[in-house]
Amino acid sequence: MIKHRHSLPLLAAIIIGFGSLAAPRTAHAENLLIHRVQQEKGMHLPARGLSMSQVEQRYGAPVRKLAPRGGDTRLHPVINRWEYSNFIVYFQGNRVIHSVLNTPAGNNTNPSAAN
Repeated sequence: MIKHRHSLPLLAAIIIGFGSLAAPRTAHAENLLIHRVQQEKGMHLPARGLSMSQVEQRYGAPVRKLAPRGGDTRLHPVINRWEYSNFIVYFQGNRVIHSVLNTPAGNNTNPSAAN
């Protein structure tokens, strides 16, 4: 029983030590995300709710239209993706649900490889 009580401070020190090792990575990832969001705000990306035809009218034809994903159940609707030189537009049905920059930090420089 005494051995158990003495091992608790050691265990706490180990946990705190490992937690501090992960902190710099988390801070770096947060900085990358903040930088990316600021970049996206500075660009005029297709807004949520625009139709496919409105996007094509305003931004031209996409570099390529990627294969649709999802659609296997009602809870997983078909998502279409259009790739432009600097961004990707995600559609549910005929409407934009999200637009993101093509950046290595966003892990979407090769969207056709995404599952």
